[in-house]
Amino acid sequence: MTRPRPLVPRGDPADTVKVVGEFAVIDRVLAQAGTARAAQVGPGDDAAVLRTPDRRVVATTDVLVEGRHFRRDWSSAEDIGHKAAAANLADVAAMGGVATALLVGLACPASTQTAWLEGVAAGLAAECAPLGAAVVGGDLVAAAADSESVVLSVTALGDLGGRAPVLRSGARPGDVVALAGRLGWSACGLSVLRRGFSSPIAVVAAHRRPTPPYAAGPGAAEAGATAMCDVSDGLLADLGHIARDSGVLADLDREALVRACLEPAGPLQQVGSALGTDPLAWVLTGGEDHALVATFPARTPLPVGWTPIGRVRKGRTTGVLVDGQPAADVVQAVGAEGSGHVHFG
Repeated sequence: MTRPRPLVPRGDPADTVKVVGEFAVIDRVLAQAGTARAAQVGPGDDAAVLRTPDRRVVATTDVLVEGRHFRRDWSSAEDIGHKAAAANLADVAAMGGVATALLVGLACPASTQTAWLEGVAAGLAAECAPLGAAVVGGDLVAAAADSESVVLSVTALGDLGGRAPVLRSGARPGDVVALAGRLGWSACGLSVLRRGFSSPIAVVAAHRRPTPPYAAGPGAAEAGATAMCDVSDGLLADLGHIARDSGVLADLDREALVRACLEPAGPLQQVGSALGTDPLAWVLTGGEDHALVATFPARTPLPVGWTPIGRVRKGRTTGVLVDGQPAADVVQAVGAEGSGHVHFG
């Protein structure tokens, strides 16, 4: 006769994945998941089944590795769940779609507190809920025996609502470059945390829980955006993807960018002054705010939430300029390190 596992109260140091067991942990996590409007069959079977009225599915994946994308001493479990969801939901919005569901794979040490995993699940659910999305499945596995790090892989699925997807390759000379959302806040918050501080809380919170402008993606698609991208690695880097894929130059207007991102003066200037950093460096190269950058035909009225920050030009090369000057020169002038995040760079 198999003896039942001893019951361990939540919050007890012994309340770990190893003690509670895989399936009991999954039950606890799924209790936090919420319900996806598109789900015909939710978690519990070998796979979920989603309704796809558009008959096309937007799909995207991000992997978050502890120590590189998040730190448990800097962020709560709920923060990490919000951040993991936002990184993927913003990619769906950048295609002009609306997210419908998430699939989550997680590898963790056996010593991981089950309450911490429930917190991650609660953060994922809270970020998804306003969109009508939810976690509909995934996998939980033990990390390598010699690893104490958590790895979180999130796949987002979305619906285009009958719209054509907005690609990175559609920008044309004469188009307006426009921004939705904020830039530089997450990078500023990261700079604060790296120095052992936790204020101004506004920028630290922005690093812990980005606030992508989800509705701006479908809004841009409906308004006729010619190209669009999520700003996850930095404005210069991600706008550079649009420029290269479209075969154009994207020329940012520095004054317009400052008005859009640094006025009125706020915590970015406060932290920049304290650290001797030009806040424009965070705006140009900081990632993980998950703003959206897009291009629109010149005569198209910009939809609500979008601000013009530059123009698309024809050139012999492709890339990003700032006031007609190579972005690398501006990056050097403001003291930024590179033009944005590059893995293995």
